[in-house]
Amino acid sequence: MADERTARLLDRFVTDIRSIVPVVAVWAHGSLAGGDYQEGRSDLDLVAVLERPCRPGEERRLVETHENLTGAEPLASHLHCGYLAAGELADPARDHLVWAHEELFRRPVTPISRRELHEFGLVLHGEAPAALLPPVPAEQLAAFVVEDLTTFWRPALDHPERWLEDIWVDLGLLTLARASVTLRDGTLITKGQALGVLRELGAPAEVVDDIRRRRYDDPGPASPEWLGRRARLSRGFLGPAIDRVAAEVSTRTASPPSPSRAG
Repeated sequence: MADERTARLLDRFVTDIRSIVPVVAVWAHGSLAGGDYQEGRSDLDLVAVLERPCRPGEERRLVETHENLTGAEPLASHLHCGYLAAGELADPARDHLVWAHEELFRRPVTPISRRELHEFGLVLHGEAPAALLPPVPAEQLAAFVVEDLTTFWRPALDHPERWLEDIWVDLGLLTLARASVTLRDGTLITKGQALGVLRELGAPAEVVDDIRRRRYDDPGPASPEWLGRRARLSRGFLGPAIDRVAAEVSTRTASPPSPSRAG
């Protein structure tokens, strides 16, 4: 499942939050559950199901718990957790309490995350996802993937400065590759598998190699010249690629005209 240091962190985290809020289950999804986890690089994507919504005092204690964990174990800075009340699991658009990037805020648990939990979610405590979480219909999953590409990633290309950063390049290209497979056959793939798909989609080979090295090896610092070139290559590839994927989906889902019937 995970390296020893990660396993210890998860055990401590589950124990700590169970002392604060009424926990029904804790699940992992993302790289940790999907088998592509890289300790110290990958995020730890978790979902905690609670008997009821958090109270204000409990929210403060959760913040303290996350901060204390990060202070004791730097690996905890990668730990993200959504806190969902059991009675609110059915609505994928509903905002839930989330700890991520070292702050507490609210956002939904997306259809992608929900499908990951059903297909390969890792149970850290309590019942399995299938016992509590409604399934994700194929139409709902596809609609979310297209919306994410067209309303988040496509407009993000209008901000060149973002694409000088590793995280935008990595997530942008990998999201496109994973989305293309999901829209093609409904399956979910890991980030590692997405690197191969990027080559099939015609992504710039030097950018794909750069992502692979930073994810699986230990490359040195990048030069400003390379960062600029990588940004241009990434944006030049992603814009047409996203438009092409969206157009293909639109063509597949367009309803043919109903034939007229005589007499």
